[in-house]
Amino acid sequence: MRRRVLGLVAVLTTLVAAAGCGSSDPKADGSSSSGGNKTTRVKVGIIPIVDVAPLYLGQKKGFFGSRGIELDMVSAQGGAAIIPGVVSGQFQFGFSNTTSLMIAQVKGVPVKSVVNGAASNGKVGGDVTGVGVPKDSPIKSAADLAGHTVAVNTLKNIGDTTVRESVRVAGGDPSEVKFVEIPFDQMPAALDDGRVDAAWMGEPAMTIAKAQGVRVVASPFAETDPKLTVATYFTSAKLVKEDPGLVKKFTEAMTESLKYASGHPDEARQVLTTYTKINGDVLAKLTLPAWPGAVDMDSLEKLAALGKGDGLFGDKEPDLEALFS
Repeated sequence: MRRRVLGLVAVLTTLVAAAGCGSSDPKADGSSSSGGNKTTRVKVGIIPIVDVAPLYLGQKKGFFGSRGIELDMVSAQGGAAIIPGVVSGQFQFGFSNTTSLMIAQVKGVPVKSVVNGAASNGKVGGDVTGVGVPKDSPIKSAADLAGHTVAVNTLKNIGDTTVRESVRVAGGDPSEVKFVEIPFDQMPAALDDGRVDAAWMGEPAMTIAKAQGVRVVASPFAETDPKLTVATYFTSAKLVKEDPGLVKKFTEAMTESLKYASGHPDEARQVLTTYTKINGDVLAKLTLPAWPGAVDMDSLEKLAALGKGDGLFGDKEPDLEALFS
């Protein structure tokens, strides 16, 4: 078992490294023109997970190129790490979970969501993220997570907030859950080693872990809201002001990409092979998120309320209309 898990972890590690390769072209400074075609080079900070497949698919289908945009994707561990890069101008756009954007806004960070990114598919037991436990674990439901250690990729963010909600809904005490921070790609091994009792995993870590017998005991996104807007693409307030035309073109191209991915899930799944090392059975079994064209404000209001209850925003509240409308 240990050898198999470590081998699959190596696949995940390679995935992250492959998706993180940016252009080495010294002219790729994020927003430059090339020749008479006036193509704008745009850097996008992303998380190398299934959720961003529409971005790559849209690039492949020419939705960005037809609008004069040449994409250069650069990876990071989470949205919280991408936000500073967007604000500093390292990236023109970024992909982030919605809780990270709310936290940034209440701290005075000048960010603006421009288009939807990914949402829960609403399937309890079959959502794009879930809490997994070893097959012989005494944990049978979300309520049983109380008193145990759960891995999340980023502390004090959307992971632990929604896991607490799953525990709460199931009748457990969310204050009794202990969270530790572990990158997604290391979670299957952490479960196998017994370093954590449970792990909140996204894809492909979840599919890999399930192949080793891991059981899903909670679907935090779907259990928080079946239409939960999980992540969006965003930019800086500075770029919105200085280059609204570019923002408009990116938003239009991404919206078209989301629509296409939703209507062509097999192509969305296949595009993963162009920016990751995933293939074979893992690729075929991956769970996909929903990719609606618009954010669901009701779900964001609920997520904001949960975040406030968890103390993520201090004594402030995020202005959802200003951030996401």
